[in-house]
Amino acid sequence: MELSTSDVWVMVSAALVLLMTPGLAFFYGGMARAKAALNMVMMSFISIGLVGVTWVLWGYGMSSAPPLLGGIVGNPAGDFGLTGAVGTADLIGIGFGATFAIITVALISGAIADRTRFASWTVFVPVWVTLVYCPLAFMVWGGGLLSADGWIGSTFGEAIDFAGGLVVHINAGLAALVLVYVIGSRAGFAKGFHKPHNIPLVMIGTALLWFGWFGFNGGAAGSAEEAGLIWVNTLAAPAAAMLAWLVTEKVRDGHATSIGAASGVVAGLVAITPACASVSPLGALLLGVVAGIGSALAVGLKYKFGYDDALDVVGVHLVAGIIGTVMIGFVALPVDGEGGGLFYGGGMDQMVAQVVATVFTLLYTGIMTTIIAVAIAKTIGFRVSPEDEERGIDLSEHSESAYAFSEGDASYDPIAEEARV
Repeated sequence: MELSTSDVWVMVSAALVLLMTPGLAFFYGGMARAKAALNMVMMSFISIGLVGVTWVLWGYGMSSAPPLLGGIVGNPAGDFGLTGAVGTADLIGIGFGATFAIITVALISGAIADRTRFASWTVFVPVWVTLVYCPLAFMVWGGGLLSADGWIGSTFGEAIDFAGGLVVHINAGLAALVLVYVIGSRAGFAKGFHKPHNIPLVMIGTALLWFGWFGFNGGAAGSAEEAGLIWVNTLAAPAAAMLAWLVTEKVRDGHATSIGAASGVVAGLVAITPACASVSPLGALLLGVVAGIGSALAVGLKYKFGYDDALDVVGVHLVAGIIGTVMIGFVALPVDGEGGGLFYGGGMDQMVAQVVATVFTLLYTGIMTTIIAVAIAKTIGFRVSPEDEERGIDLSEHSESAYAFSEGDASYDPIAEEARV
């Protein structure tokens, strides 16, 4: 069988999406405190290793094989080790799917920076992917409960989630919130307590994320026309969200920041993910504006409600994910002149489908992640000791430092300065 153009595009897209996880490592590493930068990078990189193995052994089967438990999950033994896929073009799509599972669980790590045992994270990653990500991917994309043929999808309508508003961003964002409550806040947590230690690294990570997102959203495009729409929307929404975030910052705080620009870009990318093939470029701009403003306001809620979401995973991924998923009910384009969102006269059908799928995702992820997180916390423990947290998780967990200086060097040492402050 010859390699088709579409096969090549999916392979390139898979590589772009895989690059997003190292990009996320830079993004999170720069946002973290200096004494936790390497730990943040490692939490992303170890996710590639753990999920890569899990996906080959049973993860893919659980997300796509014949259904079990009434359409909640695929059969983990359906293609154990991918033995049945060897020699087929299916492996291209299987590899593409693996990169989504990797980035999803890696996103969670930013919420629990500075205080999480690395060993506990390595247990959480494969368990969560197995019990939360794979079943939800099956329910939305693999013919399960939320699909057109599933019980929820056939009853309330099939929700639109082209690239992962439900499966990736709402899923990861709520899981992050659960872990934050289970693990608890860092010592001294308060407004102004934590500042990013390397903003240029954050901007590099943002650039890599935006670059990879064109494969993330566009990899499943079915035609040149659809691919073009996805590409423009993946440009437009984060651009609008960045501007909206910066304006919100300027009005609220009196200045626009680089971190705000980076966070706005990510919020816009998150919001357009489920809708990228279903809205016009004007609709993408609207999604971006709402996500930029909404997420900029939402990141401050952690101080009001007292949850220590270190790197704003909840405010960006959960909030923008909900905005992007639910707003499809307003701005979805009609298909062949029928349906569409409320703004196109499509009625409430699509809105109901989007809301029901969002609520179901929140409930499923919340319940399952709580069970996993509490089990780990009560057995091996999730949190480092207060002494190790104060000393720095890079040293306590990895015996390394992101910034090494020779003896007698008078150069600025961010770790020492951070400890002094």
